[in-house]
Amino acid sequence: MSIGEFAFLERLRALATHPAARGLEDDAAVIGDMVLTHDSIAEGIHYLSDDPPASVGWKLVAVNLSDLAAKGAEPIAALMSVTIGGDGEWEERFLSGVAAACEAYHLPLVGGDTIALPAGSPRVLGLTAIGRGGTNIPSRGGGRPGNRLWLVGVLGDAATGLATLRHDPKAEGPLVEAYRRPVPQLAAGRALATAATAMMDVSDGLLLDLQRMCNASRCGARVDLSALPLSRGFIAERGNSRTSRLSAATGGDDYALLAALPEDFDPAVSLSLPSRTIIAPIGSLVPGSSISLFDEKGEVPIPERLGYEHHRA
Repeated sequence: MSIGEFAFLERLRALATHPAARGLEDDAAVIGDMVLTHDSIAEGIHYLSDDPPASVGWKLVAVNLSDLAAKGAEPIAALMSVTIGGDGEWEERFLSGVAAACEAYHLPLVGGDTIALPAGSPRVLGLTAIGRGGTNIPSRGGGRPGNRLWLVGVLGDAATGLATLRHDPKAEGPLVEAYRRPVPQLAAGRALATAATAMMDVSDGLLLDLQRMCNASRCGARVDLSALPLSRGFIAERGNSRTSRLSAATGGDDYALLAALPEDFDPAVSLSLPSRTIIAPIGSLVPGSSISLFDEKGEVPIPERLGYEHHRA
């Protein structure tokens, strides 16, 4: 028998009854103006065994900061847990990537834990990021029918980079970098948080994460597939067809931001977003509980797989 991530979270909700947990319907805990999040990455699941260790260290920090970005929070500290194995060379290079990310985003590392593993065991690495939110710390559950959905960032690059690496472990280029070294949208998140009714980062696939926002907000969504922002690199590699756009919407590892904003609010005009921010309206929240898709050709069937859901065999 296997248990999915959703089913496991349902069991955890009986334990996580403190208001800070937000019913486990959010991607961070909130205590006063403090925002706390914890993400783990596992060898063979979130990164490849032959990925450069420094990129793994960068990714561990960046994916946690993406959760802070979704709450509009400023990073203030982090705790890290590391599994150690081998002669220490991998760990040394891994720490250089952690150091680079912490320096880039002004994140002090203040503690954590280490454990030793038997030789050959897959590494599991964890980081708890702590941030300070502003006057509005948006949850996943504040969206309302009529809100417009906005996406910050592009979709599909990281999943395409991963597919490229599976075919050619020595591959390089922007799509590979998008997979190995995600960029948390911290500044854009702080700006959007001032007006967002709901916000989250997109890590497991746009459609799956949007379903989570809809579940928390008790509403549905209607998404314009043709409006999804795609990079030139993605289009050059995968094309711009309906099939390609569906793959971008379900691929995962994007670390974009998905925000629900009042219908008449245009963040590109009303907010001071960082220069060169890629932001696009992609649809709306609607009454009901389901997601529907359309493009310039009409209605688009919902794919069976919405994104990446963790499971155990």
